[in-house]
Amino acid sequence: MELSKEEFLEQFGGNYGYPDAPKGIDEMRAADFKRLEGMVYLDHAGATLYSEAQMADVMKDLTSNVYGNPHSQSDSSMAASDLVTAARHQVLKYFNASPREYKCIFTSGATAALKLVGECFPWSRESCYMYTMENHNSVLGIREYPTIKKYALSKGATVLAVDVEEVVDLAKNHGSDSLYRISRHSDQRRGKDVLLHNSQNGSLSNIPGNNWNIFAFPSECNFSGHKFSLSLVKLIKEGKISLKQQGKWMVLIDAAKGCATEPPNLTMYPADFVVCSFYKIFGYPTGLGALIVKNEAANLLNKTYFSGGTVAASIADIDFVQKRKSIEQVLEDGTVSFLSIASLRHGFKMIDTLTTSAIGRHTASLATYVRKKMLALKHSNDISVCTIYGQQASKVEGLKTGPTITFNLKREDGSWFGYREVEKLASLSGIHLRAGHVCWDDNDIINGKPTGSVRISFGYMSTYEDAEKFLKFLQSSFVSLPVQFNNRCMLNLNNLNLLDSWSQKAVSDVRLRSITIYPVKSCQGFSVKSWPLTTGGLMYDREWLLQGLGGEILTQKKVPELGSIHTLIDLELGKLFIESPTCKDKLQISLLDCLADVSEEVDVFGQRYEVQSYDDRVNTWFSEAIGRPCTLVRCSSSKYRSCTYTGLRDRPCRDTQSKLNFVNEGQLLLISEESISDLNRRLSSGNGGCKQKLLVDAMRFRPNLVISGSSPYSEDNWKRLQIGDACFTSMGGCNRCQMINLRQDSGQVFKSKEPLATLASYRRKKGKILFGVLLNYEDSKEGENEIVAEKWLQVGQQLYPSTE
Repeated sequence: MELSKEEFLEQFGGNYGYPDAPKGIDEMRAADFKRLEGMVYLDHAGATLYSEAQMADVMKDLTSNVYGNPHSQSDSSMAASDLVTAARHQVLKYFNASPREYKCIFTSGATAALKLVGECFPWSRESCYMYTMENHNSVLGIREYPTIKKYALSKGATVLAVDVEEVVDLAKNHGSDSLYRISRHSDQRRGKDVLLHNSQNGSLSNIPGNNWNIFAFPSECNFSGHKFSLSLVKLIKEGKISLKQQGKWMVLIDAAKGCATEPPNLTMYPADFVVCSFYKIFGYPTGLGALIVKNEAANLLNKTYFSGGTVAASIADIDFVQKRKSIEQVLEDGTVSFLSIASLRHGFKMIDTLTTSAIGRHTASLATYVRKKMLALKHSNDISVCTIYGQQASKVEGLKTGPTITFNLKREDGSWFGYREVEKLASLSGIHLRAGHVCWDDNDIINGKPTGSVRISFGYMSTYEDAEKFLKFLQSSFVSLPVQFNNRCMLNLNNLNLLDSWSQKAVSDVRLRSITIYPVKSCQGFSVKSWPLTTGGLMYDREWLLQGLGGEILTQKKVPELGSIHTLIDLELGKLFIESPTCKDKLQISLLDCLADVSEEVDVFGQRYEVQSYDDRVNTWFSEAIGRPCTLVRCSSSKYRSCTYTGLRDRPCRDTQSKLNFVNEGQLLLISEESISDLNRRLSSGNGGCKQKLLVDAMRFRPNLVISGSSPYSEDNWKRLQIGDACFTSMGGCNRCQMINLRQDSGQVFKSKEPLATLASYRRKKGKILFGVLLNYEDSKEGENEIVAEKWLQVGQQLYPSTE
């Protein structure tokens, strides 16, 4: 056993690993989570994982029983109805809520439960909706309350956010004996013109004194993991915290995150509304949540919409509706997801075996350990690596937080690592975490400031080994190493200049070894001995691409089958030939054919292109080739794009104006054989962390030009380049992604961590993993003919690079 684990167990052994359960954590992980082998899953705040035993029970249940629509009276329907009733009681039991005082309303999730409250609550112009800033300012897709806020504002209610602060010294709380201080932000109300319109449409309540209010807070913040004291419920309902608003206050708890480890005890803290999602508790089913509502509050909810399951009778040609008496049936739209509801008992069975208190202690031990280790991480110059968000983040002992850690990382010079860089490297290390500020936005650093953050969160099946692998990942990827001597020069290994130590040698005989054209983006290219240049680079290179039915750009990252499509252009015949192993016939497309008169604009990597499309014959062929509907488009024109790049010596390259086809950044990609050889040496030796013995060739990187005769990575320092009589400008290194980890073999696609993981170990700079350089053709000027007839590239030509 490692010494660090011995120390961990000495400190947390009583809380870690479920010592009183039938299976300890290691046995449970090995038996029920075999799919996690080699993986570290740390996004339990997003969705926890279901166990294999749980899913086996679900499948056995569904394949052994017949459950019908619970609105009918058949035996199968009654069986389903009984399960739904039992599930309601089980949910109430989980929150220690008496069935005499509370009802369980099934929804499609916590968000739908919030929407239900917002829609049906009796808002008036005297009402107030108050919610904590802890929710409103969350940045990782965390549950806000605009769902309710929208409805409250539309009915004329006052809406405001507040900060809740626990008071240690009551003498400083301005004479109040409350343990909490509420700091109000500015009130929000709709304008009179909007309210007048709503009033005329009958959506405003005019009942005198009808001023019901809601105070909403999370049991645990999904962003920082900060836990709110549930004693707020009684203090607010009993008026012991002054909220400066007349009327009766009701309390809503968002327990979507907190209920996985500490569900609110509604006997002790009788909130009026509690919302939850079950996949946050035990992974399956998704798309199912609940609103646990107190009877008094349920009677206030007025649902205007009705569907088949919510009414006892209705007459189509007169205004007559008889709603059902059961509040559950009134508030649930139509038939509930009864098969998903039938699966709940199998999830609760597993939770009951472990107990929520043991889950809370287990996950807290891991989070406390990791948080403490992260705060201790220092660069070689004693600068802290991790900035952890949340109240009292530096006071680890006694911290009132859940098993969630949200953070950003700093370099030794004080600049920030972008969350996309952290996420990319974590993925290469088999670590699953959450990063961002909104989903799928890559703008992680703006004006030197992080725009989002990284979040890890632990679940009931997380282990010490998961925590340790994550900490080792931080140490190896983001903590600067001590300065070492290398060739009598002082080097810092984590701020390594990408140039090789011998890259300043004179270039004697560097030659062009191969030319490859890729007509259709993400499909295979073809090699030639010579090829003409145009204002867009190599003629016909990446001039076509495939779009999905929704207009999305299809690449190998989304559709690996594109890698099995072969292309070839015959300049003399003026034709593009395309073949696929899944299509019997080859496809021929004339390069000179007039396409459809109707053109459209598409956005490709932030650049607008005018494109023309093809007929059904072409689109049907490609759809069959990749196994999904798609359309082929051809770039008919693109606006010139001006780019300014900074060289590796922090000197700006001159501005260039170049026409781009469907390329990511530069017109051409250049790779050197010597750089490939150096990478393969590292892959073979395992020095880069590669455990597999594999080699890659230049074509793995989809280069247009492959050269030989230079030193490894000397191309990093080139500013300009002449090949034959054609001149090019270097646009800098090519930022690599997971696409280079895809390998085609015998029609099958294989994905691994390499070579990107090894490249990340020594070719990482400012958040990018660089390999190869991007070039733009320099001889193009606006007004020139599209084809410069005299300028051809030819295999064997000598290269004349310049570093100035």
